[in-house]
Amino acid sequence: MAGTDHRRRGTVGGPAIILVEPQLGENIGGAVRAMYNCGLTDLRLVAPRDGWPNAKAVAMASGADVVLRAARLFDRVEDAIADLRHVYATTARDRFMVKRVLTPRLAAAEMRHFTGSGEACGILFGRERTGLVNDHVALADTVLTVPLNPAFSSLNLAQAVLLVGYEWFTAGDEGPAEYLVTGHSAPATKEELLRFFGHFEEELDRSGFLRNAEKRPGMIRNLRNLFQRAAPTAQELRTLHGILTAFVGPRRRPSTRAGTKKRASS
Repeated sequence: MAGTDHRRRGTVGGPAIILVEPQLGENIGGAVRAMYNCGLTDLRLVAPRDGWPNAKAVAMASGADVVLRAARLFDRVEDAIADLRHVYATTARDRFMVKRVLTPRLAAAEMRHFTGSGEACGILFGRERTGLVNDHVALADTVLTVPLNPAFSSLNLAQAVLLVGYEWFTAGDEGPAEYLVTGHSAPATKEELLRFFGHFEEELDRSGFLRNAEKRPGMIRNLRNLFQRAAPTAQELRTLHGILTAFVGPRRRPSTRAGTKKRASS
């Protein structure tokens, strides 16, 4: 999806993404793009098959230059993780080791805690075809496994990085999970809502809809609750006022002129 705004400064940092012996430059570039989507900027490459830098990776990264420029190259996994306190190894299959196993969501919350305390973390991703070897998994504190269709749980490199990165990003997102887009109109104030209630209920009284005095209070509460749940905008309320007027005609207010004439004649 398009939607990049280069004028905005995004979240950067997060755990190190360590690609162990990646094979294709295009896959590295896709992983880099996924990283920057999620505010991750610490890329570490261990013995990429086609060398580094890689023109195909640059082309595929499509604007995530800040990650590419800061990428570090290592010969061994041991060197790539030397400064880290906590290391996670991604794998889709059982390695028959005594290891904690976490989902990306739980791992993301844990890494947020660690990094918030100044303890650096990193995530190992293996080769596209075979993943990490057991010796590399053994270097990690925790295994990170994505719960997917057991008949087909393999992810390509960029997908895996994006999925884990997304969980990291949303674990620290303090924004609401849901919000209302109101366009050029603001949510209605209570004053505007009460004004509409007055207009609406006046016409319901005039039409005889609220003629049952015993039921009238409950009916009004129900109708008001309905519009409260709808959370209308100021523009929507103006539209509703217009609809009422179109159905019943202009509101009939007492004439001040008639009242003045009556007082003058008395």
